[in-house]
Amino acid sequence: MGALLFRSTNGKSPAVNLREALLAGQAPDRGLYFPEQFPKLAPDEIAAFARLPYHEIAFRVLSKFTDGIVPPDVLAQMCHAAYNFPVPLEIIHVRVFLFGRFLREDGKELTILTATSGDTGAAVAHAFHNIPGVRVIVLFPAEEVSESQRKLMTTLKDNVRTVAVDGKFDDCQAMVKRAFADPDLAHIPLSSANSINIGRLLPQSVYYFYAASRVASAGEPVVFSIPSGNFGDMMGAVVAREMGLPVKKIIASVNDNDAFPKFLASGHYQKISPSRNSLSNAMNVGHPSNLARLVAVYGGQMDETGKINRLPDLAAMRRDIFSTSVSDARTVAGIREVWNNFQLLLEPHGSVAWQGFQDWNAVEPLGNSPAVIIETANPAKFPEEVEKVVGWAPDVPANMLASLKLPEDFDRMGADYAKFRDYLIQRHA
Repeated sequence: MGALLFRSTNGKSPAVNLREALLAGQAPDRGLYFPEQFPKLAPDEIAAFARLPYHEIAFRVLSKFTDGIVPPDVLAQMCHAAYNFPVPLEIIHVRVFLFGRFLREDGKELTILTATSGDTGAAVAHAFHNIPGVRVIVLFPAEEVSESQRKLMTTLKDNVRTVAVDGKFDDCQAMVKRAFADPDLAHIPLSSANSINIGRLLPQSVYYFYAASRVASAGEPVVFSIPSGNFGDMMGAVVAREMGLPVKKIIASVNDNDAFPKFLASGHYQKISPSRNSLSNAMNVGHPSNLARLVAVYGGQMDETGKINRLPDLAAMRRDIFSTSVSDARTVAGIREVWNNFQLLLEPHGSVAWQGFQDWNAVEPLGNSPAVIIETANPAKFPEEVEKVVGWAPDVPANMLASLKLPEDFDRMGADYAKFRDYLIQRHA
């Protein structure tokens, strides 16, 4: 049996294996790579996860995708090295290990080009900082990230370069996508590291298996409420479900950028341009890239511009997924409610997920089913917003505190692709 193949959501590029998909990032036809078919985990395999640590669950899930590409013993070592601590959130380190291995085997260098709406950029920058053979360029909207989010990216040097763009996240993302398909940049080996890249998406699915193994009995379906911007986390849950994880409902909780809940309700998709600013800034996405993958799961086809050339099975999508838009006022109310009632401190993104769960529960009562509400950022990244609600600023982790004291160094440009193309060429001259 050969290696699992991945096809472009645009359907105009040849199928490739995981190595090729991961290193390319985006397909040549500007689509996103997705498995031709989802490998399955048997119910007894999933039930066994309750007795396993995170790194072992990661190995058993990811090995279904890496068969024929990465030897099992090597993947096991990667997972053990990456997940050697308690894992409360999705972690990206396994992808970094895969990148490093493939680059060493091929004797190549690579430029990681990514756009961030706030949180992914810092994770990518730190994950690839000083990784041999890798350069990193991160684009972010200059006026739409918090000070902590920005400094976690802009205080790194060496092989990491950050660019503040005078525009929206969607402008940054459009520039990145265009660069991948630009023949003038063909001499520069580019790849992505946000959820455009299938190598980011697959490790995200592991968290849902892990979470379900800790809150549910064998075979018991779980509800997941997920703060959703570019829809990478949400697609991780979809991948897990398609692999066999029992899921009762996936709640895609969005902020004021409500293109998806409107599409789910009406069957008509209209991206939001420019995207709307909300307290949950990492979710300020007017056109989520990963919608193309979601549409593909349900038999439809959406191109990179948001045009739907073939409608998905909306009845099935509505059966599986609930989506709701949460205003800033309700986001603030959610932070206050959870702190007052449970002494748990949320930040804006987690609060959106909390309120999304409440909206779904009002329509389809949870009953005795287990539910997991995803929190994607540390409250210390939003000290002003949190302090306004609870009356005190959250403790700042040591690594974040250190970055806040370091000098920043970043470039700045407008949302002008021609200038960005010249910037990339100059940096690779």
